[in-house]
Amino acid sequence: MKPAMETAAEENAEQSQEKKGCFECCIKCLGGVPYASLVATILCFSGVALFCGCGHVALTGTVSILEQHFSTTPTDHALLSEVIQLMQYVIYGIASFFFLYGIILLAEGFYTTSAVKELHGEFKTTACGRCISGMFVFLTYVLGVAWLGVFGFSAVPVFMFYNIWSTCEVIKSYQANVTVPGDQICVDIRQYGIIPWNAVPGRACGPILENICNTNEFYMSYHLFIVACAGAGATVIALIHFLMILSSNWAYLKDASKMQAYQDIKAKEEQELQDIQSRSKEQLNSYT
Repeated sequence: MKPAMETAAEENAEQSQEKKGCFECCIKCLGGVPYASLVATILCFSGVALFCGCGHVALTGTVSILEQHFSTTPTDHALLSEVIQLMQYVIYGIASFFFLYGIILLAEGFYTTSAVKELHGEFKTTACGRCISGMFVFLTYVLGVAWLGVFGFSAVPVFMFYNIWSTCEVIKSYQANVTVPGDQICVDIRQYGIIPWNAVPGRACGPILENICNTNEFYMSYHLFIVACAGAGATVIALIHFLMILSSNWAYLKDASKMQAYQDIKAKEEQELQDIQSRSKEQLNSYT
C-alpha cells in the first residue's frame, strides 16, 4: 500500500498536468483566432450599421423638410419621394448582404489562419479552397470600389446641408449688423436638381431659412448624414483591410500548396530509394 504522501504527490502531479494541458489548449485556440479578420469584421459591421441606420433616418427627415418648407405641392416631389423610398429599401438589402458577407469572410479567415498554423503538420489544401480564396479577393475588390462610390455619394447631402447651415450662420451675423438686411440671403433647393424648377416655393430666405436651420429635423438630418458618411468611410477602410488579409492568406495558401507538393514528391522519392535498397539487399543475400 502506497504511503499517503506519495498518493497526494501523484494527485498533485496529475492535476498540474491537466491544468497545463488546458492552458496549452487555450493558447492553441487563441493562436488560431484571425485577429486581423476579426478587427476588419467589427469595423465593417460598425460602418455598415452607421451608414444604413443613420442614412435611413436622415432620408426620412430630408423628405419632411422638403415637404414642409421647399415643395408644398406633392406632385412636385413625387419622383424624389419614390427615389428616396427605393434607396431605403436598398439600404435594407445592403445591411443584410454585408452582415452575411462579413460572417463569411470571418469564417474564411478562421480557415486560412488554422491552415497556415498547421503548415508544418498534417496540413492539406485543395485547389477548390485556393479558388474560393481568390474569388473572395476579387469580390472584395469590386465591393471596395463600389463603396468608394457610395462614400462619395454620401458626401453630397452633407455638402448640401452644410451650405444651408453656413447660410443660416451668415444670416445670424448679418442680423447683428443693422445696416445689412438678411432677407436678401436665400437658399434655393431647386438648383441642386432634387426638385423641379416649378416647385413652390423652392427657396427660403432670411428669418424663414434661419427657422428651418433651428428645427430639430434639420439638426438631426444634418448630423445623421455626417455620421452616415463616416460609416461609409469606415466600411471602405474595412474592405481595404479585408482585401489585404485575403491577398495575404491566398499567397500563404499558394505557397503551402507548393510546399505540400514538394513534401509529397520528397516522400515518394525516399520511399522509392528505400525500395531500391531493400531489393538490392535481397538480391545480395540471394547471391551469398
